[in-house]
Amino acid sequence: MEELSGLDASFLYLETPKMPMHIGAVAVIEGSLKFDDFRQYVSERVHTVEKLTQKLVTVPLSLDRPYWVEDPDFDINMHMHRTALPRPGGWKELRYLASRLFSQQLNRDRPLWEFIFVEGLDSIPQVPKGSVALISKVHHSGFDGKSGADLMSMLFDASPTPRSPKPAIPKERKEIPGPVGLMAKSAYHFITRPTKLPGLLWDTGKATLKAGYMTRAQGISMPTMPFNAPKTRFNDTVEMERVWNSTILDIHRVKALRKVVDGATLNDVILAICAGALRRYLLNKGELPDKPLVAMVPVSTRTAEQKNAMGNQVSAMYVQLATDVADPIKRFEKIQINTMVGKLYQDAIDAKSLMGYAELIPFGLAGVAARFYSRAAIAKHHNPLFNVVITNVPGPQIPIYLAGHKLIVNMGTAPIFDGMGLIMPICSYNGTISISPTSSANLMPDLDMFTRYIRESANELELAVQEKLAGKAAIDALMKSE
Repeated sequence: MEELSGLDASFLYLETPKMPMHIGAVAVIEGSLKFDDFRQYVSERVHTVEKLTQKLVTVPLSLDRPYWVEDPDFDINMHMHRTALPRPGGWKELRYLASRLFSQQLNRDRPLWEFIFVEGLDSIPQVPKGSVALISKVHHSGFDGKSGADLMSMLFDASPTPRSPKPAIPKERKEIPGPVGLMAKSAYHFITRPTKLPGLLWDTGKATLKAGYMTRAQGISMPTMPFNAPKTRFNDTVEMERVWNSTILDIHRVKALRKVVDGATLNDVILAICAGALRRYLLNKGELPDKPLVAMVPVSTRTAEQKNAMGNQVSAMYVQLATDVADPIKRFEKIQINTMVGKLYQDAIDAKSLMGYAELIPFGLAGVAARFYSRAAIAKHHNPLFNVVITNVPGPQIPIYLAGHKLIVNMGTAPIFDGMGLIMPICSYNGTISISPTSSANLMPDLDMFTRYIRESANELELAVQEKLAGKAAIDALMKSE
């Protein structure tokens, strides 16, 4: 038995039928992969990722966090489904299917994942006719973006010839503990958890001193704090229906944009592109705030020893997106400075130890509070924690294969909830970057237009960079001639 961490448990008590808490992906696979072959392929490998064969057991009265246990009745057929796109089998049909599937909660009575095998991709540009898509859903309580990437390593190979699967080691079948056993474990945790508080307070004190030193002695301004973001249409209560879409960019063209700002990273460029799309969308609505929007950027705290561990190992960095700046280059420059400051504070403050406070929150109380927050629509009555989540999951820059069939593109999704109705997962793979916004239909019914704005923002920034570099080159040539 493995108890959920405080952070993992938070994705359970936030979950309601209108707020499913799974992460997922839409992967397009080249060639006519057969469903039976795919099911056999996964069956031979599913044992290599323990969360795929484990389910949650709940402590009576929700007095404590649930536990992962091996599911004695595990049946892979309950997790693998087959469907086909209606004609003409284009991008419109695929994104509608993905939106509908991402709207649906996973069944908590069995391991928390599903693979949906989609046939009939016959009219998508640059995708060979007869290709298939794999729509995956895994619960956020068991996986974050990094451990989701580790799950991909189970499915995909670097060669068209699949690796031989590791042999399954027979596991001793154990009975799931009854209510008395679970209550006994909970009683132990109630006694031992408060002993962690002195260490957390000590870590908090050190972090506060470090932050104060950076602010006073080094003159580095504090990054944006929670609840200081402006109110937008994204920061309202969400409904059940999800909307999902994706735009694909060339990673080499995106990387080339870094040269216009000294010290800029690929992540800075991506934030600048997303910021341009957000500005354009809100201007179109007549709703652009005077204050810059704030993005929450998840930062992995996973160590080398935790590389293959499941669960969530993340903290948060808050970045102002300079959406109040019209010039794309100046906006990019401000974002680069904001992310640099955010990283300095991330390094100074031990975010991993501070996340330990989540371990002290009683599960039952947190669940009641989350449900009350949603039912009372409290998100309508306070400033947002932040406006949008932008999360980057780097992938391999070489072709990878599923059962001998090449992955063409991989596009992500992640949960939204009341007060935070837009998330933008970024997935890079083999020369491409996918930016895949997910929202609620009541907040962004025109998500397709916003997705188009992402590409237009990238083109706008690229043109501005080219003009600036051309001007600089002309000045340098003039100086040399004199």
